[in-house]
Amino acid sequence: MYAKCGDIKKAERVFEEIPTRDVASWSALISGYTQCGQGENALNCFERMLCEGITPNNVAFLCVLKACGSIGALNKGEQIHDEIIRQKLLGKDPLLGNALVDMYVKCGAFATAHEVLYGLHERDVISWSTLILGHLQQGHDEEALICFKSMQREGFSPDTVTLVLALKACGNIGSIEIGKEIHEEVARRGLLKHDISLGNALVDMYAKCGRLIKARQVLEELPIRDVITWSALISGYADKGHGENALDCFEQMQSEGISPNAVSYLSVLKACGSIGATDRGGKIHEEIRTKGLLRDNVKLGNALVCMYTKCGAITEARKVIEEFSIQDATSWNALIIGYVQKGQGENAVLLFEMMLCKGITPDGKTFACILKACGAMGQYNKGKQIHDEIARRGLLVKDVVLSNVLVDMYAKCGALTKAQEVFDKLPTADVIAWSSLVATYGQEGQFKNALECFEQMLLNGIMPDRVAFSCVLNACSHSGLVDEGQIYFTQMMPDFGITPDSEHFTCMVDLLGRAGQLLRAMSLTRKMPSCDYAAVWSALMGACQKWGDAGIGKWAFDNAICMDKEDAATYVSMFNIYMAAGMHEEAYRIKTILVDNLA
Repeated sequence: MYAKCGDIKKAERVFEEIPTRDVASWSALISGYTQCGQGENALNCFERMLCEGITPNNVAFLCVLKACGSIGALNKGEQIHDEIIRQKLLGKDPLLGNALVDMYVKCGAFATAHEVLYGLHERDVISWSTLILGHLQQGHDEEALICFKSMQREGFSPDTVTLVLALKACGNIGSIEIGKEIHEEVARRGLLKHDISLGNALVDMYAKCGRLIKARQVLEELPIRDVITWSALISGYADKGHGENALDCFEQMQSEGISPNAVSYLSVLKACGSIGATDRGGKIHEEIRTKGLLRDNVKLGNALVCMYTKCGAITEARKVIEEFSIQDATSWNALIIGYVQKGQGENAVLLFEMMLCKGITPDGKTFACILKACGAMGQYNKGKQIHDEIARRGLLVKDVVLSNVLVDMYAKCGALTKAQEVFDKLPTADVIAWSSLVATYGQEGQFKNALECFEQMLLNGIMPDRVAFSCVLNACSHSGLVDEGQIYFTQMMPDFGITPDSEHFTCMVDLLGRAGQLLRAMSLTRKMPSCDYAAVWSALMGACQKWGDAGIGKWAFDNAICMDKEDAATYVSMFNIYMAAGMHEEAYRIKTILVDNLA
């Protein structure tokens, strides 16, 4: 009784006072130790029992196998397995077989767990569910579903627990077809009328597989739904970027009288961040504070910081960190990222220093954020200090991403030699590192090296992204390599699936314009998916000024002022074009319009 109630000390005292201890009293104490998380004591107790000449029975074996599983004592578990076989107990008690499967699964010995299961004279749904659960807990979702299918082929009808486990595995790996089959079986057997956990699992599975309409349909058809049901759907909407839908669900849940839990709040805060719903996020923050949920929930605090940061409310995010009693690197990382994204690199670095002063250990993500801040500000010395600290902690060996970010930081600081040095030591360079080198070579006027670097990236099997193409096209533009630039530009969509955007069109117009090929540049602008590319018109007008082409310049000017009739820079550019072409009367007319606009 004391052991089952968790008062293990009292149980020990009572046990020691028993004049004659039998296998039942020993088993009760072993079980109590296991329930209290004292697996080692449970095994020691089992050994004492053996030393006193007490022969363990089935119950004792069940208790000690559970203890072995709880602490991963595989060797001891194998010894007990051998003893069970020696006593020929397996064929008499199916519970022992299930306990052995459970023990091996918890010790990570899945091959042996399978052997035991298939060797059982009588295996049941519990045997299979134990194995499926073990695979699921270790992230072996495909293996869990294979076991589920094997179980069905052997004629076993899965119970609610097994079906929930299988649906979870389906959601984890997006196995929608098997998920649908399970849904059909659940519906055929009428199980949704009696068990809310199955309905919750179905909503969760469809949401994780991206079938949000179906997930909502299932939810609305459920006879009973609770906070777990709604949280699964809200999480699905938030994860797939449907922030408005997530907020609608959150409000509908509350209108049904269901109070949100921590999971609901985590998902809805993510939704607020994704759509910039600062006001709604602030109200949810107040709800969380009123309920006192922030006191010991680090994840909620981090979610609030992330939400405010993504909404651009850096001041509010900082207040959360300052008020939050429990802090970890995640919340600080979110705020540092927010400063970097808003171009406030100095604040990011100051926050990093404050984080260190508070004794919070930075992780790889923290260092990556600070390196980006250093690169954006061109702070070579600070970046070098961070590099030294990363190396001292041995993080470069474990985190390839950090090494790639280092290349980018040095490149943006103009330290080409250092960037190349770090790059050459990379076990695997990603597209960011390659693009950084291409861009830096271009900025340093080493255009041949920039193009060679881009080609080497392709030879290494690295798929270029939008930034990589911007870098190489920019290098072509500044080096006058028209043909090469045209080839790269035309390869983007057919070879790499990248639709050229405003930056790529700007690079190409600049390239053609610098080369005096204004008609080709003009023709290219007609192929743009949108006319709202201000930088393109600026580049074309700059080229027209250089070559004194007032006709194409006026055409570019007309397109530019369609976007912004009061942009002074556009009028100044047109004025300069007319002056370069010797059309002084038209130039002063443009100047008059500009003066009137500014008045």
